Amino acid sequence: MAEAPAEEPRNPARLQPHDPAWAVEARAILDRVHNALVGLPGVDAARFDHIGSTAVPGLDARPILDLQVSILPLPAEDELSARLGPVGFRREWGSRPDSPGVSRDIPRGTEDVPHEVWEKRLFVARGADVILHVRRFDSPWARETVRFRDALCSDPGLRARYQDLKRRLSAANAGKADYDDYTRAKTAFFSDMHG
Repeated sequence: MAEAPAEEPRNPARLQPHDPAWAVEARAILDRVHNALVGLPGVDAARFDHIGSTAVPGLDARPILDLQVSILPLPAEDELSARLGPVGFRREWGSRPDSPGVSRDIPRGTEDVPHEVWEKRLFVARGADVILHVRRFDSPWARETVRFRDALCSDPGLRARYQDLKRRLSAANAGKADYDDYTRAKTAFFSDMHG
């Protein structure tokens, strides 16, 4: 009798090939988020972006849409929760006390900015397969995530290097309880690229 194939270990950083439907879905969700935030101070000048690997055609990704709202002033926690809850989002606190990028981005770069610029709000929807980063409009992270997305879209060499890193990190994270280490390692690549 043949042995049953061994079950693959759980991998919170499992990748899949790019799906063009991700961009369509992201736009529809961002439109709902925008409508939910209408009336907040700063919303008329805010940016609503699809960021991360699912926004880059040809790049393997965890099938999780990363979306970003860049707004100033950063809305209060309770105001955001009250407005985003009805469109399916809940505040996320991370899987560990030191989960990166949940309530604050890790300061990076040489730009001299006030401490509060790194504050953010993180929300998730639909079983955590949509992540919404709400950052200050003047946040270097808000700017750099869009710049990184655009660089990956326009530079095939950079995209190939990032793809290779993501595949190695995905394999290394098989069996882990969360994807925090995967996120930290990708952030190092991002930081090295942007200085």
